[in-house]
Amino acid sequence: MLADLLALACGSLVGFSLALIGGGGSILATPMLLYVVGLHDPHLAIGTSAVAVASNAFINLVPHARAGHVRWPAALTFAATGVLGAFAGSTLGKRVDGHHLLVLFAMLMLVVAALMLRGRRNGGDDNYPKPRLFPRLAATGFGAGALSGFFGIGGGFLIVPGLIFASGMEIIAAIGSSLVAVGAFASTTAINYAASGLVEWRVAGLFVAGGIAGGWLGARLASRLARTRGALNLVFAVAVVVVAGYMLVRNLHV
Repeated sequence: MLADLLALACGSLVGFSLALIGGGGSILATPMLLYVVGLHDPHLAIGTSAVAVASNAFINLVPHARAGHVRWPAALTFAATGVLGAFAGSTLGKRVDGHHLLVLFAMLMLVVAALMLRGRRNGGDDNYPKPRLFPRLAATGFGAGALSGFFGIGGGFLIVPGLIFASGMEIIAAIGSSLVAVGAFASTTAINYAASGLVEWRVAGLFVAGGIAGGWLGARLASRLARTRGALNLVFAVAVVVVAGYMLVRNLHV
């Protein structure tokens, strides 16, 4: 019973993060599944988190789409090539020792935290879709998808800056559009891991259920906080550093 409540609470936080900042799904979900919910196999945690993140991303896409935050041509182009990268990355990731994968994952989290501390710049002029931008979107999408699949993450922290870099869109549009790619990448990883029996379906369902409530709240706050994201990035970056440090301590001595 306690484990179920913990899974619901953790799912709410994951959904809230996805809807609010377009990322943080698996970066939060995988450590929570391991160290809070109590899954013991890193690969099982990665596969389960991929199912939960994919579901929550598509659910949380709805309020962003209704608010006009999704730039569909850019999002679909980015996601289409990213799926190919995610399949290749997740296939390779399954062959890496689980604890070594978590160490690499923690190191990626520290890089993400450093980027967040620099702050996501607001702005962008939504100067797309232009034909010259789609090759850049496709290439950036493939790279983000490959990293997403390898580490078993939805990739929002890679996708949001990737969309801004490749298309010049404003940050609130990148957050909404990123959920298309997050859902696609995580779905690819989830299918790949599920085919190997590396998904705990009951826990994934609880994560999704919790994520619905958290996600809709996060989407409502995203519009209001679009101009004051510096403080939010700082708080979340500190949380990422703490979790990454804990994962490194746990797994470097295994």
